[in-house]
Amino acid sequence: MKIVVIGGTGLIGSKLVNILRESGHEVVAASPSSGVNTITGEGLADVLAGAQVIVDLSNSPSFEEKAVLEFFETSGRHLLAAEAAAGVRHHVALSIVGTDRMPDNGYFLAKVAQEKLIETSGIPYTIIRSTQFLEFLGGIAASSADGNMVRLSPGLFQPIAADDVAAIVAEVALTAPRNGIVEIAGPERAPFNEIVARYLKAVGDPREVVSDPEARYFGGRVEERSLVPLGEARLGRIGFDEWLSRSIPQK
Repeated sequence: MKIVVIGGTGLIGSKLVNILRESGHEVVAASPSSGVNTITGEGLADVLAGAQVIVDLSNSPSFEEKAVLEFFETSGRHLLAAEAAAGVRHHVALSIVGTDRMPDNGYFLAKVAQEKLIETSGIPYTIIRSTQFLEFLGGIAASSADGNMVRLSPGLFQPIAADDVAAIVAEVALTAPRNGIVEIAGPERAPFNEIVARYLKAVGDPREVVSDPEARYFGGRVEERSLVPLGEARLGRIGFDEWLSRSIPQK
């Protein structure tokens, strides 16, 4: 089966491409560097020819509210139109848990717009909403830094390892379209501030993590359950401590 991975050279994409190739599928890692651009439409018709499944892992280069909305709407329209013309049988897209529960988060609103385009496209689809990746904890701490402190909400957080995300996306890509949403998360749930504090301690970062109910997450206010699945979710296998041992050089 021919599978095209849009954003196939990124964190999740590169892992996904390897998994699918090892399973014996013809996999194309598509990105602007390979001549495929979903914003301009360049290369889409050629790369989608003969493809049964498309996995969309594209991401906006800017998190500014207007720019990110324009990216996902433009990219989505070009990609879905090209898929319809090529007769693609399954569109798989990676989204975020809580997109529809944080109306003041511009990035999340842009993902909602992307999801709506998929749902109304007429192409069989599965949307995978994932919690935040463990690999991004350092970046989250940096974006929430206030001098020697890191201010974070005590709302619940359930980050997932990128290896687990790629494995689950691969399984979804190889099964029948759900025409609905699948939520995935890490196996451990704890307050946002506590998880980041554990991470900073493990990497030897001396900054203090402060629990601040007013702290924003990419501009959005975080309620207790804004960032975790509310119902049934597929859980990853890699726990926080195991991920740390794999990811951080041991002294």
